[in-house]
Amino acid sequence: MKASAFVYPWDVNGDPEAPARIAGLGVQQVTLAAAYHSTRALTPRHPRHRVVTAEHAAVLYPAGDRWQGRELRPYPAGDWAPGDAFGEAAGALAQAGLEVHTWVVLAHNSRLGAEHPATSVVNAYGDRYPWAPCIAQPATRAYLTDLAAEAAVRPGARGTELESLGWYGLQHLHAHDKTGGVGLGDAGQYLMALCFCPACQEGYGRHGLDAGRLAADVRAALEPVWRGAPSDGGWAGVEKLLGETTAAATRAWRDATARSLQEAAIQAVRAAAPDGFQVLLHADPVSYHCGANPGVDPAHILSVADGVVVPCAGGPGLLTPFAEQGRQDAVIAANFTIVSGMGGNPDTLASDIARARELGATQIRLYHAGLASDGDLAGARAALARR
Repeated sequence: MKASAFVYPWDVNGDPEAPARIAGLGVQQVTLAAAYHSTRALTPRHPRHRVVTAEHAAVLYPAGDRWQGRELRPYPAGDWAPGDAFGEAAGALAQAGLEVHTWVVLAHNSRLGAEHPATSVVNAYGDRYPWAPCIAQPATRAYLTDLAAEAAVRPGARGTELESLGWYGLQHLHAHDKTGGVGLGDAGQYLMALCFCPACQEGYGRHGLDAGRLAADVRAALEPVWRGAPSDGGWAGVEKLLGETTAAATRAWRDATARSLQEAAIQAVRAAAPDGFQVLLHADPVSYHCGANPGVDPAHILSVADGVVVPCAGGPGLLTPFAEQGRQDAVIAANFTIVSGMGGNPDTLASDIARARELGATQIRLYHAGLASDGDLAGARAALARR
């Protein structure tokens, strides 16, 4: 099974030993960040630094001329990834014999929300989520589509993996995050993810809902949850809180909005890319889920993309709905965390890979070659040698 490791440019640039170290894991590919959100990251082996603070979402290469005169545009990186940081790292990794694919984070951008607050998701209480651009807004959709095309198709890249190409909700590990005091559950998280910006209010109206009444219903449904009542899980819990008809109408609006954006972004990438360029989407097979791995309909997404990258930190069960589509040429990449300090377990990676293969995985992703300790890398190397 082909394996790829996630890497940041700052893991490679300035460390001449990094490309050979990554290749030595036994991976054939690297998924290298080209557009990324704000983060604070360890670099445990770098000769010049141990912590990199990426202060805001940025492109890690010089943005092109397409953005001139546009209000919504990507931000350049600061000193954490100066110049063409992506290109420099990509060249070094390619020289080590690794195939380079881009890693592009899209609808997750706190600085965009801070500087252009009208672009953000607005919940039923009127609270804005600055990290979550509303993907229903025409200007935001145009920005995300063009960003996908530009950041994905970098010189030397053989493919791309698009993250956060869908709805983002409350689930976001924000700076000093303190939102876990109430157990919202799957249903509560969905209600807190419903957007009430003008574009979404209009969208609900097209599905037979009065947005003001819907917001009031959401607040009423959540009131017992705030008081400590358990929130039922799954879609049945959403239907219990909102009623089947209302719940279905909200989902119809959100599913259609996400699908059309995914289609447009993938089409834009393909139009900009050379023949044979691979386009994958980070995805969850439950369409109403939000986040970095947005919910999709497996049959639909495999009809427009070359495949998916599926989170397997909680086990490989999410692979099955994609594998059941029976598309033989689809990439179904099982994404395993190998950083023990972030919940990964390299010691079980070999058996995890074997189980993922049984459930239909065709490739493996390792998160993350730059963040992992030497011990974690050794465990991943041993597991890949056994696959």
